[in-house]
Amino acid sequence: MERTTLVLTILGHLLLCVTSAPVKQQRDVDIYSFHINSTVNSRYAITVITSRVANRLNESKEIHFQVKIPKNAFISKFRMTIEGKTYDGVVKQKEAAQQQYSQAVSRGESAGIVSSVGRTLEDFKTSVTVAAFSKVTFELTYEELLKRRLGKYQLQINAQPMQVVADFKIDVYINEHPGISFLEIKGGLKTQELSSAVTSTLASSTKEAWVNFYPTREQQTKCEGCGENGLNGDLIIEYDVKRPKQNGELQASNGYFVHYFAPTDIQKIPKNVVFIIDRSGSMRGRKMDQTRTAMVKILGDLDQEDYFGLIIFDSSVDVWKAELLQATENNLNKAKDFVKDIQARGATDINAAVLKGVDMIKRYPREGSASILILLTDGDPTAGETNKGRIQENVKQAIDGKFPLYCLGFGFDVNFDFLEKMALENDGVARRIYEDSDADLQLQGFYEEVATPLLTDVQMSYNGASNLTQTSFRQYYNGSEIVVAGQITDNSVETLQTEVIAISIGSKVTYPDSVSTQDIIDVLPQHENFIQRLWAYLTVKQLLEKEVTLKGDEKEAANKKALDLSLKYEFVTPLTSMVVTKPQENEIQVAHKPKEGEEPRTDHHRVLAQLPPMTAGRPMGNPGLSIRQNPKGPPPKPNPPGLGYGYDFLRFADVQVFTDYQDSENSYSDAFPLLKGSAYRRVMPSQRQRQPSRPRLTEIHPISRPKGTIKEIHKSKCIVSYSHSGCCWSLLVLFTLSPSLIHTHTHTHKHTHTHSVSSVRFLISAQPKQICYDTPGDQKLRLLLDNSSDISINGQLSDKGFKLVVIHYKTATLNVSTATSVYSDQGKRVEFVWGQTEPSSLETDSVSIFLRSNELDVTMGSVRVVFLLHRKPEDVLLWPVIHQQPKNANTKGILGKKELQYEELSESKLKVHNQEVVSSRSSAIDYRFHAAPSVECWLVPFQSVLQGEISDFTVSQL
Repeated sequence: MERTTLVLTILGHLLLCVTSAPVKQQRDVDIYSFHINSTVNSRYAITVITSRVANRLNESKEIHFQVKIPKNAFISKFRMTIEGKTYDGVVKQKEAAQQQYSQAVSRGESAGIVSSVGRTLEDFKTSVTVAAFSKVTFELTYEELLKRRLGKYQLQINAQPMQVVADFKIDVYINEHPGISFLEIKGGLKTQELSSAVTSTLASSTKEAWVNFYPTREQQTKCEGCGENGLNGDLIIEYDVKRPKQNGELQASNGYFVHYFAPTDIQKIPKNVVFIIDRSGSMRGRKMDQTRTAMVKILGDLDQEDYFGLIIFDSSVDVWKAELLQATENNLNKAKDFVKDIQARGATDINAAVLKGVDMIKRYPREGSASILILLTDGDPTAGETNKGRIQENVKQAIDGKFPLYCLGFGFDVNFDFLEKMALENDGVARRIYEDSDADLQLQGFYEEVATPLLTDVQMSYNGASNLTQTSFRQYYNGSEIVVAGQITDNSVETLQTEVIAISIGSKVTYPDSVSTQDIIDVLPQHENFIQRLWAYLTVKQLLEKEVTLKGDEKEAANKKALDLSLKYEFVTPLTSMVVTKPQENEIQVAHKPKEGEEPRTDHHRVLAQLPPMTAGRPMGNPGLSIRQNPKGPPPKPNPPGLGYGYDFLRFADVQVFTDYQDSENSYSDAFPLLKGSAYRRVMPSQRQRQPSRPRLTEIHPISRPKGTIKEIHKSKCIVSYSHSGCCWSLLVLFTLSPSLIHTHTHTHKHTHTHSVSSVRFLISAQPKQICYDTPGDQKLRLLLDNSSDISINGQLSDKGFKLVVIHYKTATLNVSTATSVYSDQGKRVEFVWGQTEPSSLETDSVSIFLRSNELDVTMGSVRVVFLLHRKPEDVLLWPVIHQQPKNANTKGILGKKELQYEELSESKLKVHNQEVVSSRSSAIDYRFHAAPSVECWLVPFQSVLQGEISDFTVSQL
């Protein structure tokens, strides 16, 4: 059996990568569907990655699944679904899991799933054997609390697939109770070629935001930085929240609370900062060059009220100036000249250097200032005091809790555990600086995080609550955020009271607040306990950090509490592991969470020990290319109809006539995709005469279509299935300046530009506010016409919205209604039914149709349109959105308008297409998204947008 590797990667706060064997026109293993769904409630992100993979060969195949997740995240669920059977990973105490891990290794099986450590990533790996013509679904869930840095939260997705993925979707939903102050999409995947693949919208309430990334098959290969192996780049989502109250944001639900504290209207505190720079021989070359570059920039960013000092060390310690100097222009210029002349040499005396820095700060105290010590080193102590424990003790005693120490470890040669403990014992943090071309930017970025202290000695208290996370903080910096969570243990408390006391420029400040414990937070039902999970996540994180600095019984108690919570909430942490039992031979794999100090592993090792019969005869060599054949014995049962490979495609070129096939031992009614039309039967070779070629389709003479549910169709013995054709296309959301039908209005008041009482509202995305316009209902409209590519799209409006849209492309026609969608071309007819749970597809040379639940994604030639079905209590609404325009610039139709530029002249006038038009502030329901949020817009006459009358856009027939 051949082995192929699929790599799915999540990067930064949220990173994703999919790889497989080298690209082929017809793939043996096809990632036919790949979805990432990330829901962020009050900064707490729960992300689910679902990948569906099909083995298209007539022999079993081992598929490797690899996911890179953020270091700060905890895996909370992993499952594989094969042939309808689900295999769940189980979180256990690390020692218990280790026994199963060792047993797996002794049997020669792959083991050790989570291992590699990069800048922001760690690897999750597993594999599974997939039978011939079968599918496997991988589902991974992980959770993390997004950390505010430099005034924003960041969700970063990196897509590097080694193949084009047909059904590729990234959906992000953000819900922030106080409101979202800004939302920005950046990154390499926000290029001009991919701009129409990214859509974002912010609800008029500003509490909710949606971001979608649906690249087409063509976009995955033609964009900048892309190629025949698919996407290669980042999608970065940045946002911040509104802060109407300086005392923060307090939420309570189901007996738990969370408090976000990030005041902004505070005068910054002048700082005393001492930089301690390693110049030992190991810093020679690029490390030293980058350090000099970063320090010159950092010195230039000091404020005149700041005081600073410079210490450089190897086996000896040199001080630039014996005292702290004010950051005047003259002093900074001299300091920059000094930094530029630093040369690497000698050994490493960390103990003497840090103690010298502590002494410098203590000898020059300043009232109302904040002191900071920053150490940069790339190695172990090799001169002076070299005992790490004694160094840590010396530094802790010298600082005596007066100010924080931040330790920056340069490269992987540094002893990161040593630096981390020394920093945590002194109210600081340790950060690794990676030896890449941007190391100087990493140094600058860290400094910017601590460059502006606003408060010191922050103490937070909560009446009626217990099991609190950390409530004491040495300093609070501008652009950051303090988060405290806990349990409300006094059931009689109806209002949770909190108080924050801190020091601001020498004076005491107090921030009181309260929240009703009965408040209901508006979140999705599946995430209603997110505050409880946030509390557990933050508690475990802080206990693991604290445990590093503890000893004896205190260390054991912290370890036990973190372990108990990890097991209860099924978090994969350094104290737990996830045991994954694979279906074949009950093989075991174990997912550990690595530590930052561990060396990265770049490959997935297979231990070759006593090989079980299953692996006997396997060719030796590269593990990634090893082959495992099916054991001898009766051949496996053929796959049930409807459980083919790929998308369950229908490809007319594959139609041939075979004998009928039935399997009396299996019921396949739940597997059928809801695709109807001409009758097709899946025909499989007999078990005794199994053919190497894949099963194909039988076309039977047209028969009357059975009525009723899919199970009734099955009972009538009309078995439907489709073969994989190698099609790759996926859903895409509206380009920023593309028009879309938005909402139906029945106006009770009159606008000068409203033509009838009943109208349909369209919306065109623009900045800073979207444009909307109303058109009369009950019209047959030309939506898009491009004669050069033989395509036209017409739609029938009702007073509620579109009820029927017809696409004509060459000899083909697609009728999309609120009931069904019918594709016909030269006697071929296929019908799609809304509401199916499993996706179904159709593909010809230039046509792709993909139905998933309430989305119909259609590509014909160079045009792509997505139909969304919105089910309302009073009606069912159909909303078409053009996602890829024809290449010809001379298109016609309401949805053929590609751009709209406007200028705000006043509260009631805009300049659109170089013409002044009357406008008014209004809103529209944005039906480009399933959630249908309300958004603010400028309401203008349709003539100013369409540059014509409605009669110019009507047709006599669809």
